[in-house]
Amino acid sequence: MKPYYQDDHATIYHGDCLKLKHLWDIADGVLLTDPPYGMNYVSNSSKYGKTDPIEGDLSTTLRDGALAAWGDRPSLVFGTWRLPKPATTRHVLIWDKGECPGMGDLSIPWGLSFEEVYVAGAGWIVPTTSKRLPNVLRYNTVPAAAMERAHPTPKPLALIHHLIERCPPLADVVDPFMGSGTTLRAAKNLGRRSIGIEIDERYCEIAAKRLSQEVLDFG
Repeated sequence: MKPYYQDDHATIYHGDCLKLKHLWDIADGVLLTDPPYGMNYVSNSSKYGKTDPIEGDLSTTLRDGALAAWGDRPSLVFGTWRLPKPATTRHVLIWDKGECPGMGDLSIPWGLSFEEVYVAGAGWIVPTTSKRLPNVLRYNTVPAAAMERAHPTPKPLALIHHLIERCPPLADVVDPFMGSGTTLRAAKNLGRRSIGIEIDERYCEIAAKRLSQEVLDFG
């Protein structure tokens, strides 16, 4: 299958990741992805409203299928406390979004300002010359104006940089639910090779444009 986009670091394929497993099932890799959570998310923004749901977000079937295909290799997978964790979860990181909580349940006085990142698989490198890091990662969420231009559930590039830098060294980064390409852009900024799969072509186009920029995207 011909890539949708390719350069010296990144390769994008347009399609269903479970049907294209042979394209991203690489031996020496780490899976870092933000899959559909399975909660039928609907954005309140003007661009991503009720007529524009996230593909495959009615259950955790896609997430669990991709993780089963990946097996016991290192993986970092975004998710939510509202639904069961992947069965292979070994540890949970907390992404603290800062002082801009999401809407959450409007009948209680607290907004929702965190998401989870599930750590699974073997092959992680434990530092021997420095302390282990805390599992709460504080990175401000992507501004609403940027969301309007890209994706309804974007992740901060700085957060993805942090995660990739803690992955096994030299491992290729694989994202079977690529979205607007933040994982691939972060990998390219850090000199890592990456493969992304995305079923929605409009996000493939956005990701390709981000990756084609020679100036590093640190937004």
